[in-house]
Amino acid sequence: MTEPLAPVGHVVELEIAIDQVTVVTPTEATATVRCLLGPVRLGARFDRIRGSTAVIDLELTQILAYRRPVEELDPVHSALVTLRGAGIQHLTCATPRTPWQVVRGTDPAGVDD
Repeated sequence: MTEPLAPVGHVVELEIAIDQVTVVTPTEATATVRCLLGPVRLGARFDRIRGSTAVIDLELTQILAYRRPVEELDPVHSALVTLRGAGIQHLTCATPRTPWQVVRGTDPAGVDD
């Protein structure tokens, strides 16, 4: 018998790498991302940027893969996502001189209420 990857009550750590960001409003951004650790699901919360002391509190509200809405994004796959919340201004685009920004968080679906 195989155990589930995220037993009920277990917090699932997540990471997405941001390639390009388009700020829509001061509290919402659309970004092209790659999932590094997940799967990342709708409703996931992101609270830190690797290597930064910036304060963020972002919720993943939409995932578009190949222009179609999906419920989750698996590792190594890329998608266009919408993030909402505090700290949008800290998200940056990758450039030839700067690597992709890695945003870390948790999946609330893995936590027992």
